[in-house]
Amino acid sequence: MRSRRLVISVAVIAATIGLAPGLAQAAEPVAPGVSAPVVGQGKSAAPNLKTFKSPAERSVRKALPGGKTGAAAQQAAGNPDLAIVLNAKSTSAHALDVETSVISADAALSISVDWGDGGPKDESDAFGSTVLKSSHAYEKLGEYTITVTVTDPVNQAQVVNAFQVMTAGSDFVPYTPTRLLDTRNGTGAAQRKVAPYGSTRVKVGGNGAIPEGVTAVALNVTVTNTTSAGHVTAFPEGTERPTTSNVNFEAGESVPNLVIVPVGKNGYVELANRGADAVDLIADVTGYFTRTEAAGYTPMTPARFVDTREGLGTSRGQLPGQTTFGTRIGGLRGVPQNISAVALNVTVTNPKEAGHLTVFPSGGSIPTTSNVNFRAGQTVANSVIVPVGPDGSINVRNAAWAGTDVVVDVVGYYSADSKGAFMPLEPDRLLDTREASWVHGPLRARGYVWLALSPDEPHIAGYVLNTTVTNTAGTGFLSVAPDPNTWQQYRDKKSVFPARPTASTLNWTAGRTVPNLVQASSGNTGVVDFWNQGWDNADLVVDIFGYYETK
Repeated sequence: MRSRRLVISVAVIAATIGLAPGLAQAAEPVAPGVSAPVVGQGKSAAPNLKTFKSPAERSVRKALPGGKTGAAAQQAAGNPDLAIVLNAKSTSAHALDVETSVISADAALSISVDWGDGGPKDESDAFGSTVLKSSHAYEKLGEYTITVTVTDPVNQAQVVNAFQVMTAGSDFVPYTPTRLLDTRNGTGAAQRKVAPYGSTRVKVGGNGAIPEGVTAVALNVTVTNTTSAGHVTAFPEGTERPTTSNVNFEAGESVPNLVIVPVGKNGYVELANRGADAVDLIADVTGYFTRTEAAGYTPMTPARFVDTREGLGTSRGQLPGQTTFGTRIGGLRGVPQNISAVALNVTVTNPKEAGHLTVFPSGGSIPTTSNVNFRAGQTVANSVIVPVGPDGSINVRNAAWAGTDVVVDVVGYYSADSKGAFMPLEPDRLLDTREASWVHGPLRARGYVWLALSPDEPHIAGYVLNTTVTNTAGTGFLSVAPDPNTWQQYRDKKSVFPARPTASTLNWTAGRTVPNLVQASSGNTGVVDFWNQGWDNADLVVDIFGYYETK
C-alpha cells in the first residue's frame, strides 16, 4: 500500500470581462506557484494514522495440529526460542501495513496472517529468522484482531501472536440537531461571554446520546453579541491551537459557520475567541464521526434543489415568517433514496427583517437550533449537514416574523452505501492571497484559482475546507467546483477554460469578511476551482481540515 499524499498546487486564472454580464474570456494560466504535501508528511499529516505493537513476550506456543503427542512430541520439540514480534501502522482510511518479525532457529517455516475480517489469509514460507511485510485493506471500518501463526513442522513447534487494530477512517452518524453550548444562558458552559483571546470547551463525547470515543463532530458554531471584529478557531481540546480560522465576525454581527473538527481524547472540542472583546458562542451538533461502520460520504458537484424565487423544490415566493417548508432530497437528481444525511449550502436572500433559518429532518419536531443567521436585506450562506427524515426529506423553517427567499444547494450525502471515510488533518492554510508569497494578488473579478489537491490519488473523493473572502470592494459570491482539467494539463498549458458554475458557496458585500465551510468534490482530476463571481477583486483564504477517502 503506497503512502497517502495530498499534493497541493495552486495557479491563478485571470478573466477579462466581456460585453455581456456573466461572460468571461480566459487569460493564459499562470504556472503553479505553491506546492506542499498534506497527507502523511509535514504539518498537515493526518493525526489518526495510528501504530500498533505486540512484543515477542505475547507469543503463545501451541501443540502442532496433527503432530506427535506425549513423549514423542517432547523428544521431537525443538526451536525453543521461536517467537513473533508484530508492528502495524495505518496507511489510509481502510488499510494497514503489518511487519512480522520472526525469531527462529534455522528451520523451514510456514507463516499465516489472518486479518480478522473473514477473508482469505496471507500464506507464505520462510527459513529461520525473517521479517515479513504485508498490507491489507478492510472493506468495512472498525476494529479487527490480526492473528499471525508461525509453524515449524520439523521441530514440532508452532507459535501464535495476535493484536487488535483499528482502521483510521471514520464514518458519519447523523444526530438530531441539538444545542450543546450557549454561553448566553449557561448551556454546556458558564453563563458568561468568552473572554478576549480566551476559549471555552464543548462536551461532545458522552454528551446526551453521543457515545464516548467519537473521532470528530459536525457543529454549527455561531458567534453573537460582538463589539469588535475577530475570529473563532475550533480545535480538539488538549492540542495546540492552529493558526486557521472557522468563523470570522465584525462588530454587531451574529455569524454562524459549520465546522467539522476532531474531538479531543477527553471528548471535548475547544472554541477559541481570537478577538479583542468578549463574545457569546453557540454550538449545535448535527452528527458525529466514529471508527465503527456507519454512513460514508459521497460528494457531488453542487446541485440546486430549492430556489423560492423560481418555485424550484417548493412553492414560488418568499418563505413567510414563522413558517416551514419541506423538500425531498433522497431519490432525486442523482441522490439515492437510502441516504441518512445530506450536506447542503443554504442561502438566504432578500430577507425583510433579521432572523434565522433552522434546517431539520422531516417528520421531527422543530429544534431550538439555528443554521443561518441574517439581517434585513442581507444575502448570506452557510453550510449545513442535516439528517433526512424517513421519506428522504428535510424541513426549512424561517424563524423571523417576515418573509425571505431561500436557496438550497446539495453538495453531497451520507449513506451506508457511500464509501468516503473521513480523515481529519492538522488544520493547515493552503492559500492566502494577501500574503506576499502569493505573487498574483487578489482573486480577480470573474476569475478563478485552481488547487490541485490530490492529482495522483484516485481514492480521495473530497475535502473539508474553510473558505474566507475578505477585502471586498463590492457585492459578489464565491463558487467552488471540481475542475475538468488535470494538474498536468495546467502545467503543460493545455487546459481548457472550465464552465462557470452557478451554485454559490458564500456571498459578500463591500467591506465584509465572510467565511463558509466547503465539502468540495475532487471530481475526476483532484483539482478544485474557486471562482470569484463578483465584478470586483477580493482576497481569498482557504484552510483544509480533512478529506474523504474511499477504499
